[in-house]
Amino acid sequence: MLLDEINKTGDVRFVPEDQLDTLAEEIRSFLITHLSKTGGHLASNLGVVELTIALHRVLNFPEDKLFWDVGHQCYTHKILTGRKDGFERLRQKGGISGFPKTSESETDVFETGHASNAVSAALGMVNARLLSGGEETVVVVLGDGALSGGEAYEALNNAAKLNTNFIIILNDNNMSISKPVGGVSRYLDGVRTAQRYLDLKADIYESLNKGDRRKKVITGIRRAKNSFKQLFVPGMFFENIGITYLGPVDGHDIGALTRMISEAKKVPKAVVLHVQSSKGKGYPPAENHPARFHGTDPFHIENGVPLKRKEPAYQDIFSTVMCKLGERDEKICAITAAMAEGTGLKRFRNRFPDRFFDVGIAEQHAVTFAAGLALGGYKPVFAVYSTFLQRAYDQVMEDVCLQNLPVVFAIDRAGIVGADGETHQGMFDLSYLSTIPRLQLLAPKNKWELSDMMKYAVNANAPVAVRYPRGEAYDGLSDFRAVVEYGKAEVLYEESDILLLAVGSMVKTAEQVRLALKEKGFSCSLTNARFVKPLDGDYLCKAAQTHRLIVTMEENVKAGGFGEQAEVFVREQLGFTGAAFQIFALPDRFLPHGNPEELKKDAGLDAESITKEVIRAYRALSPGGNERP
Repeated sequence: MLLDEINKTGDVRFVPEDQLDTLAEEIRSFLITHLSKTGGHLASNLGVVELTIALHRVLNFPEDKLFWDVGHQCYTHKILTGRKDGFERLRQKGGISGFPKTSESETDVFETGHASNAVSAALGMVNARLLSGGEETVVVVLGDGALSGGEAYEALNNAAKLNTNFIIILNDNNMSISKPVGGVSRYLDGVRTAQRYLDLKADIYESLNKGDRRKKVITGIRRAKNSFKQLFVPGMFFENIGITYLGPVDGHDIGALTRMISEAKKVPKAVVLHVQSSKGKGYPPAENHPARFHGTDPFHIENGVPLKRKEPAYQDIFSTVMCKLGERDEKICAITAAMAEGTGLKRFRNRFPDRFFDVGIAEQHAVTFAAGLALGGYKPVFAVYSTFLQRAYDQVMEDVCLQNLPVVFAIDRAGIVGADGETHQGMFDLSYLSTIPRLQLLAPKNKWELSDMMKYAVNANAPVAVRYPRGEAYDGLSDFRAVVEYGKAEVLYEESDILLLAVGSMVKTAEQVRLALKEKGFSCSLTNARFVKPLDGDYLCKAAQTHRLIVTMEENVKAGGFGEQAEVFVREQLGFTGAAFQIFALPDRFLPHGNPEELKKDAGLDAESITKEVIRAYRALSPGGNERP
């Protein structure tokens, strides 16, 4: 196999040109085989095999610099830089990342997992090259879906000023995570029909090159070229802002891609090379269902069906609740930032298309758009991954909460996400959202409470955020279903000595800890915090006076999280006369990729680790109970 000869960066340059298509098929087979076992981002990577081969044929790594936007399409790049053996443990603890990782290879220059930002980073490196007098080529691969994000346009506007080479490859597969929407998508559709202009231009220039009056005639044509283009290529957006446009080019023709990338290197300014590719190329299930194979679990190769049957996830519960709420209240609207399938809004979209809005990969716009809907008398629900809501912190504060508008934030993938690693762990939302006045912040203990909290949120007439984890929805503690009341915790078991006060997904763990403590003879209360903001201050003060040790548990970083806030509140109210506090939270570092349960254990957030530490802390207390563990 040709792939056996690819063991380090640069080896692909020695593959004979007439065998490159065979290499591409071997890489596709390799990816399908390995991802069927490990899971991962399949469809996007199958779509850029030829493009990545061409880049590695033209560019000289690691001297030249390649940026990926979003980054999950870098698998072929990893194979061509000597990391194919790492695919045995792709996205698993100790294995290679599913995104660019600077610690893995010199050829990975920027760790990106969010869309629309790579052009900015690459442009910064271009200017660093100018300052240092370097000669390396800087290339960024930009997905068409990323052009729905505002930062990409800020960077493109800045790049138009360049008088040095900078290559932006627009990988246009007409399918980001969900189908691209809006004016940019329509613009690209128009460009797809513009080959007649490019063919005509090539024919004219070829003819002129044979004549003696070539220079004079070409000069005249160039004066009218921009007007001429407008007749054939709708908008010519990039040319109009000062960026040279090349293409479109077939994203699965290695020869054409190699030639066009080589031509792009000669342009002494910013240049966009428009590549048309097919997401899921070469694997029919992924070609037919690219959104489902964007990020896939292990599957049967013959038909693409998942190996394991999935139990209902929190996203499924959210999906059902949103449809029921939409039936009962015509004012309820749903918003997504290109994640209808991932967040569970696909069913709502199908049932209430007029009240469903996909704004593209543009979280900042989504939040302010929701504010406008609320001003218009509607009840918008913005479903978004925790890690992506970070991008819209200012809009949550200024455009929603400052004006006390009734926008609901359904925060998916909160806490440890797992395989996608550092860029996707939802471990900061309790901290950054708790700083915002007027925002109510809730977390459900199980699937029943998610339903109850969403019903509460859409009728609260205030900004409300409900955060819930990825994965199977917990159906335990079903007997405990007290009405959700503003700022009130839910007492599940009331005893004395030790209080386990848990947030959201950690209530399940707290239940396990309580059983373990009871077996060892400890008196132990268990309370579901429910509200992180506002805190249930009355309950906290009462509990601090009836227990010796309060143990808080949250799937969020400790800094600024629920535990710290609870302890500060109690100390402000009672001084150090109440219970001692022990805070269990995630460490002050970015968590790598891996199985969520393994990552929890590493962070000391599994039931066994917590039980041991609680017993140690309790036994270390003085008889008065006032010493801090």
